[in-house]
Amino acid sequence: MHVNPKLIKNQFEKSINTYNQNAVVQKIMAEKLVDNVFKIKSYFENILELGCGSGLLTAELVKHIKFKNYYANDLVMKSKYFIENIISDAVFYCGNAQRIKPLQKMDLIISNAMFQWFENLEKISFNYKNLLNKDGILAFSTFSPANFEEIRELTGLSLDYKSLDEITKIFSKNFEILYAEEFVHTMTFSNPLELLAHMKNTGVNSLTAQHWTFKEVKVFCDKYKTLYPQISLTYSPIIVICKKY
Repeated sequence: MHVNPKLIKNQFEKSINTYNQNAVVQKIMAEKLVDNVFKIKSYFENILELGCGSGLLTAELVKHIKFKNYYANDLVMKSKYFIENIISDAVFYCGNAQRIKPLQKMDLIISNAMFQWFENLEKISFNYKNLLNKDGILAFSTFSPANFEEIRELTGLSLDYKSLDEITKIFSKNFEILYAEEFVHTMTFSNPLELLAHMKNTGVNSLTAQHWTFKEVKVFCDKYKTLYPQISLTYSPIIVICKKY
């Protein structure tokens, strides 16, 4: 389905204050991402974080990675204040991560749980290669087609998720793949309304601007309980770390 950047911005703007305490899986992804970057290299002169949001990845990164200059990007202007609370001298770029044009090249470009919103990974791979210095690292996490399979089954709504194999094939044209992993994390809730609140509080309900009526919510909840009695929600993260050729 077509991704609407304005809708994504609005939904994440609404959830930015509740994101960190609800983004359980995204925190696991951030930890894995940073841990595996650290195993490759622990110091980068210039780092650019894409889709920094409420600073979940930023806070994890500063625990382990050393750097000289930190640049952060997000669609939501309020993100700037979250990042500055972690790195006071960070340079913030507000806007679409696909159009960002820093004044200097980077040594690490890193992003957590954002690449699934990109519709053209071939173009993204080429663009970010050009933003990196020689031997620069691109590290990101995204999700596989199994992500939110329950929601897709019930509503027909889903992003165009790529498999790990598809992603590594795309990025291997411009990068050497240093690390790639896919895993599954299933969350359970006491009822479908709690599940919907979780999605709202993490901003991942950005697939449609349509507001459900009370009747539509009830139908959704009834169907969910019938098909998934344990009220489960499947996350299927992918971690990729690669080096510019």
